[in-house]
Amino acid sequence: MNQVPATTPNSKRTSLHQEVDIKASPQRIYQALLSSKDFTAFTGAPAEIDPKPGGAFSLFGGMIIGRNVELIPNQRIVQAWRVVADFPDGFYTLVKFELKPRGSSETSVILDQTGFAEGDYDHLSKGWHSHYWEPLKIFLAKP
Repeated sequence: MNQVPATTPNSKRTSLHQEVDIKASPQRIYQALLSSKDFTAFTGAPAEIDPKPGGAFSLFGGMIIGRNVELIPNQRIVQAWRVVADFPDGFYTLVKFELKPRGSSETSVILDQTGFAEGDYDHLSKGWHSHYWEPLKIFLAKP
C-alpha cells in the first residue's frame, strides 16, 4: 500500500470513525465481512477468515492479518489488525464494526479504528471507502 502523508489537520490523529449506510441486512453484512468466500468476492483479493472469536484472518492476499477479538452475531465485529508491510512487529490496530438496522432493508455500519500511527489517518480513511464500503455495496446489491 502506497501511503500519502496525512494532511496537517489529520497528521496527529490515531483513530477514525465512519458511518456508512448499506442496503442489506445486518446478517448479510456480518456474513460478508467474516466469510472467506464473500470477502474474496467483494474485494477481488484472496482472504482466509476463521469466523470464530479468537479466529485468525488474512485479508487482501496476506497484506492484512489479525484475529477476531469479539463477535456478536449480526451486531458487532471487533478485530485486531496488522498491516504486514507497514506496521512494526507486534503492532496492531483495533477495528470495530457495529451493525445497526435502519428500517427493513438497510443497515448503518459504524466503523471505529483506533491505535494506528500518527500520519496514517488520511490513507486509512480513504482505504475504507475504496477497499470496503464501495465494493461491499456493489457486491450486496447483486441478487
